[in-house]
Amino acid sequence: MVKAVDLPETLPVFPLPGALLLPRSRLPLHIFEPRYLQMFEDALKTSGRLIGMIQPNPGRGGEKALYAIGCAGRVTQFSETEDGRYLVTLTGISRYRVIEEVSGFTPYRRCKVRWDGFERDMGPTEQDAGFDRPRLMKLLERYFSARGLSTDWETLREAEDELLINSLSMLLDLEPEDKQALLEAPSLATRRETLITLIEFALRGGSSEEMIQ
Repeated sequence: MVKAVDLPETLPVFPLPGALLLPRSRLPLHIFEPRYLQMFEDALKTSGRLIGMIQPNPGRGGEKALYAIGCAGRVTQFSETEDGRYLVTLTGISRYRVIEEVSGFTPYRRCKVRWDGFERDMGPTEQDAGFDRPRLMKLLERYFSARGLSTDWETLREAEDELLINSLSMLLDLEPEDKQALLEAPSLATRRETLITLIEFALRGGSSEEMIQ
């Protein structure tokens, strides 16, 4: 288990648009590019086994620009394929803020980061006292129906607040900037409110029958 005192000042980063990792959540990755294979193998040699997920932000100043905030994940599971690829599971540890990119001899990118402001990420599971689950479930039924998607509704109804909200935030097909807004939400309640707004907006963009009344 990574402790706050173990969080490094410099972090290898994996820029991936649309990929969202949240604290205490799990993100599966398929790693096959040589530079990221090297990053993964180097991460395994460290005590924290941390990789920083982050989204590119081309609108900020070029194709190499990154969003200011990402989330570090610890490699908690992996398997190697016969042709040298890795199937990896990252477990979210904490969000971080990029200070600057670090130049060096690695084929992958590294950033100097700050962890302060995200202390809650390494604490216990968050609760959401104002969560109206029936409202969200009705909204999800409309969203899934409009897109021809299926899911295990019983599992969704029984999932803990944080697991449900974070899993939906990570898995739903949302724009990268929407994923970033969910990542940067300061609390679980704010993330839930943002998620509901995004689902409602997506439905308003459909046919008249799908409009939110």
